[in-house]
Amino acid sequence: MPQTVSISEFKAKCLALVDLVKKTGQPLLITKKGEPIAQVIPPPPSEKPLSWLGCMRETGTIVGDIISPATDEEEWEALRD
Repeated sequence: MPQTVSISEFKAKCLALVDLVKKTGQPLLITKKGEPIAQVIPPPPSEKPLSWLGCMRETGTIVGDIISPATDEEEWEALRD
């Protein structure tokens, strides 16, 4: 059951109550003269990765030989006498 708060209390403590909804994940029911008029619900879960490490996993494709040198060994300046 969602926590209930009057409209006057919500007006006075709006930012703190919205932060509480986000922190606890519990909805907040706002009433006026005992009648529900609005509900504050937590945001949906974030789809971003928890860490930047591995965030690009499975996004690339290997198209060719990744072991052999990119050019012929004859073109390497370090191997020349």
